Amino acid sequence: MHSADGRWAIVFNGEIYNYRELRDELRILGHQFVSDSDTEVLLAAWAQWGAAVLPRLTGMFAFALLDKVRGQLTCARDAFGIKPFFYTATESGFFFASEISALMELLPGKPMLDWQRAYDYLVHGDYDSGPRTFFEGVSHLLPGHLLVVDLNRGQVAESERWWVPSIVERHDLSFSDAAEMVREQFLQNIRLHLRSDVPLGAALSGGIDSSAVVCAMRHVQPGLPIKTFSYIARGNAISEEVWVDRVNQFVGAQSHKVVVSGEELASDLDDMIAVQGEPFGSTSIYAQYRVFRMAQEQGVTVTLDGQGADEMLAGYNGYPGQRIRSLLEKGRLSEALHFLNQWAKWPGRGYVAGAKHLVAATAQGKLHDMLRRLGGMHDLPAWINAEPLEARGVICRYPYQRPDINEVGRRVSAELLLSLTRRGLPALLRHGDRNSMRFSVESRVPFLTLDLVELLLSLPETYLISRAGETKSVFRAAMRGIVPDDILDRRDKIGFVTPEQDWLLPMADTVRLWLSEDLQIPFLNQAEVLREFALIIAGKKAFSWQVWRWINFCRWYSRFVA
Repeated sequence: MHSADGRWAIVFNGEIYNYRELRDELRILGHQFVSDSDTEVLLAAWAQWGAAVLPRLTGMFAFALLDKVRGQLTCARDAFGIKPFFYTATESGFFFASEISALMELLPGKPMLDWQRAYDYLVHGDYDSGPRTFFEGVSHLLPGHLLVVDLNRGQVAESERWWVPSIVERHDLSFSDAAEMVREQFLQNIRLHLRSDVPLGAALSGGIDSSAVVCAMRHVQPGLPIKTFSYIARGNAISEEVWVDRVNQFVGAQSHKVVVSGEELASDLDDMIAVQGEPFGSTSIYAQYRVFRMAQEQGVTVTLDGQGADEMLAGYNGYPGQRIRSLLEKGRLSEALHFLNQWAKWPGRGYVAGAKHLVAATAQGKLHDMLRRLGGMHDLPAWINAEPLEARGVICRYPYQRPDINEVGRRVSAELLLSLTRRGLPALLRHGDRNSMRFSVESRVPFLTLDLVELLLSLPETYLISRAGETKSVFRAAMRGIVPDDILDRRDKIGFVTPEQDWLLPMADTVRLWLSEDLQIPFLNQAEVLREFALIIAGKKAFSWQVWRWINFCRWYSRFVA
């Protein structure tokens, strides 16, 4: 889209949910509009405020904006990386796209494999945690960053953060006051994310986060027709079907469920790998792929999802290592011991696990590496040839990242910020964006707004994970009366997981063929991979996610690089 005066042009991928409010403000300032498009509002807002508008945008976005007067291209990505932005700078020019496959069509030659990224993924399961992609010379624009290209000089500046959050603790809110603020902000987020002129649905896993989204949809729009889409691990201990049914009955939603088999995974694998563009972590991404396929089949083109809540609210296991460290740094030894004792009583936890989390949260450098080795995690497993990696300058150790902010007594908040912007959430958002776009579904994530995140990062850590070890404590309190109590009081944490072993082991013959294809990668010892896979099939070695990483990487490499 081009501005009326001809100065500005924009290429925009995403959705700005508060564009109507911004448009009203811009009209007062003299801007005129000829459409009901959020793109037109974004263009006018940039002309008015420049980069200062970015923190004011509620939504998901990646865009490139051209200033024809200054000969300057500004590329920007939303604070959490909900929408993708890939780029590379060569002697031929500056290239960018929303998908790597599109970028490949623009580039003069086929990029080579980035060995560092491949090693980090294969050995340590790390990906989407920094600017590097699996293709040498192709980068992600990091979440919350912008990049300026001087077209007159042909210079690409270093990317810079446009969102610099604070984790300074506020002391002016009681727990009940904080819960009320979280409640109001979350409901406002839901209202904004329900703006649509097409049918709406929700991805419902049965956990607290997606259940809260669905129940809040009903709360703010009592007459809204709601369709939910759920993956069900039927007949498996990880199934959350009973909770999915509970939510659907409570809100009167029309439920749609997908049950997946290993044969279906094998059939769809190559398409899913092509959709994702790069290797990814586990088969749970396939369950999500099928959920979005079902949404498309039911005519739903916009869904709401609970993604990001764990990283905002100290979910998962409650970040016990960081929480205990915060208390110790404040001199609260007895409180730290009490917390460990209470935390350990929850299902799937324990005193030894809590102690391990504390060590992991404090150990650095060689001590951290030694502890990983003692835990059976090696930097150079037998199926990795070290010499080629060392010759190429690949760093062969765990790519550990520390939070950028080093604030005493705020270790949970600092770790949450890292999870939101670098390690954890960006990978999950990548999966969701590629899978939903594959089926022309717009996946919205109403938890992820700056207002809500900045509020939660400022709260006392005990509001997030209580003294009794309860995760998401303030959010559970905020949702009372909106979400059924039995869901809010859940003490188990299953998450969006799949019976990976049940899927992969029965297709061992197919997997063996995939792993046998000669990829001619100097650092990958495929004969040793096959030997270890045979031990796993025979039950002589424990099954782990390593199997999936071998499969995913080999299939991806043969399609995109070989």
